[in-house]
Amino acid sequence: MSVFPSATLRSSVVSRLRAAGCVFAEDEARILLAAAATPADLAAMVRSRAEGHPLEHVVGWAEFAGLRIAVDPGVFVPRRRSEFLVATAATLIGPDALVVDLCCGSGALGAAVAAAVPHPVELYAADVDPAAVRCARRNLAPYGGRAYHGDLFAALPVHLRGRIDVLLANVPYVPTADIDLLPPEARLHEALPALDGGTDGLDVLRRVTADAPHWLAPGGSLLFESSERQIPDALAVSRAAGLDAAASWHEDLDATVITAARP
Repeated sequence: MSVFPSATLRSSVVSRLRAAGCVFAEDEARILLAAAATPADLAAMVRSRAEGHPLEHVVGWAEFAGLRIAVDPGVFVPRRRSEFLVATAATLIGPDALVVDLCCGSGALGAAVAAAVPHPVELYAADVDPAAVRCARRNLAPYGGRAYHGDLFAALPVHLRGRIDVLLANVPYVPTADIDLLPPEARLHEALPALDGGTDGLDVLRRVTADAPHWLAPGGSLLFESSERQIPDALAVSRAAGLDAAASWHEDLDATVITAARP
């Protein structure tokens, strides 16, 4: 597409998106116009977005922590609130730290952490969704990171056991009964295992915290997100596994991060 699309074309795209219920129609139109290579591409993208597909899936990337993260259809789209998790983790990472992004999705957290610190890190990631792993491999490659397909720690090389300095685990934490309350973009177009945290939203977290002490280095930390109402239970689950856990909150992002350290 032309770098400077006509005002008529831009207006037409904005109107189509607004009619479909897109709240930020003008911003989305700008992104779609920039991403489309041909008028046919633009028409297909606008149609897909109007049908409810996430904008990030339509254009193939998401903006996260100042990075452009590749996101294929069906893969969990990184949320802006997770930038607080990245910022919190970055304060704990020293030179040559070993960092693992578990339940990595697109690998956005691992990539953003690696980009945020001024020194190299040894970076690994894992996810149960093969489509997510393919994205993560692309996103982590500039930082020398490796992504593995499998279920939680079982996917990781055994030589990482007891050596992880920072473990990012953005586990699914939406209670099963609340899945139907999610926006259609997430509920219909993202992989269910990336959203569903079980009856109380903490099923996957329990599995992660149970094994985390065996994979963390002494003094290493596990970081994950939680909803506000889950904070007491999330802290209790972490402490029951022998981890020293504390919660922090970012008002502007409305984000809660639990940091659980191995003593």
